[in-house]
Amino acid sequence: MSLLAPEAPLYELPDHALRVIHALESAGFDAWVVGGWVRDALRGVEPQDVDVTSSAPWQQAKSCLEAAGIAVRETGTAHGTVTAVVDARPIEVTTYRVEGSYSDHRHPDEVHFVTDVRDDLARRDFTINAMAFHPRRGLLDPFGGRADLARGVIRAVGDPRLRFEEDALRVLRAVRFACRLGFDIEPATHAALVASASGLDDIAQERVGQEMEGIVSSGRVGWALLNAGEPLFHAIPELRAMRGFDQRSPYHSYDVLEHTACVCKAVEEFTGGLASDELRWAALLHDVAKPLCFTLDQEGRGHFYGHPQQGAKMAERIMRRLSLPNSLVLPVRTLVRLHDHMVMASGRSIRRTLLKFEKACPGRARELCFALIDLKRADAVSKTPAAARYAVEVDQVTMALRRELASGAVWKLRDLTVSGADVMAETGIAPGPGVGIILDGLLSSVVNGDLPNEREQLLAAIRLRG
Repeated sequence: MSLLAPEAPLYELPDHALRVIHALESAGFDAWVVGGWVRDALRGVEPQDVDVTSSAPWQQAKSCLEAAGIAVRETGTAHGTVTAVVDARPIEVTTYRVEGSYSDHRHPDEVHFVTDVRDDLARRDFTINAMAFHPRRGLLDPFGGRADLARGVIRAVGDPRLRFEEDALRVLRAVRFACRLGFDIEPATHAALVASASGLDDIAQERVGQEMEGIVSSGRVGWALLNAGEPLFHAIPELRAMRGFDQRSPYHSYDVLEHTACVCKAVEEFTGGLASDELRWAALLHDVAKPLCFTLDQEGRGHFYGHPQQGAKMAERIMRRLSLPNSLVLPVRTLVRLHDHMVMASGRSIRRTLLKFEKACPGRARELCFALIDLKRADAVSKTPAAARYAVEVDQVTMALRRELASGAVWKLRDLTVSGADVMAETGIAPGPGVGIILDGLLSSVVNGDLPNEREQLLAAIRLRG
């Protein structure tokens, strides 16, 4: 069925969603599609998951769906939600509801089920999420969500202060939606967001981390730092000290927060908007320790001795506090630690840098070395014009890295032409840490260019070391 009405979404509802709606309505209930499917269809973006809201109490929704041959799981019955599974595709079906007070600023103290979909839409967070669609009736948009999509703004439903006081996590959700969609935040909603940001202090850090992941992965965290900083300062309190912090340096035109925002934007430019999450988090946190490490010399010039090492520790603490995965934490910690590490356009320097990444993040040295170069380039162009010239030198490092990789650079133990078995055969030592120590020494010699990666020469070196 084609949706051609001017108020209708640009995509057809999939058959599995139509089956669910038909089953509910055949039993005498109303049913509408809500949430992200409606928003994305109106934007002309192919929608993904479908959510349905219905006048059916969950018990009756389950019964009529099962009668229609649709499998049902009880996934959130306290809030009136079951999950229908059609052709292995899940669809959440939730009873129309309104919510009571939120004493913990996160969960409603009570839920009341209602019979009018408009009441259900009125409880939702933002106008772009408070629309419903029906395959025959078209779009139901009581709060102007479609117009806000067209204007590119995030606006709260009803009183924005009340919306944020109900659920403090909505403060970060507003920023995440603005970042993800490239929208601005409507002024009254923005003012309420700033005033309510402290409510995030009561939210579980894991939930805060999930929202921050969405903000950072959008590629617009630089925008968020400058336009919605207060929520981010409550999500990551260490960021607050960066705001307005004068670096007192001839190499910097901006305070630490402005510089960081510029770096975050620059990594997107240099990667065509495809920066890895590791690079994006490293850009956000690379200078987080500067306020702690600041000193002034006799001429009144600022220095930040040791800030990469201290910043690496802080970055790890922040990310673990937010319950971010180890596979993300370790690369970010290493990128922050090495962001001021001198890398020259020589094979030896390139190999030594690859080795550092290999030791810290086994198997990821190649991609992280390129990420480090992008971070350095972004860092350079976010300073004074004179300091930005270093970005040209970084281009030479990129070419040197590509040459070294193409020539078969060695930076991993398994790339050596000898193995632990050779060490034991040549020295007679038993399996154990001693074998690894000798191999690590050989790898260091090859990386530094003191020995070629040639089997006979390495065997001779083993005999000498044994």
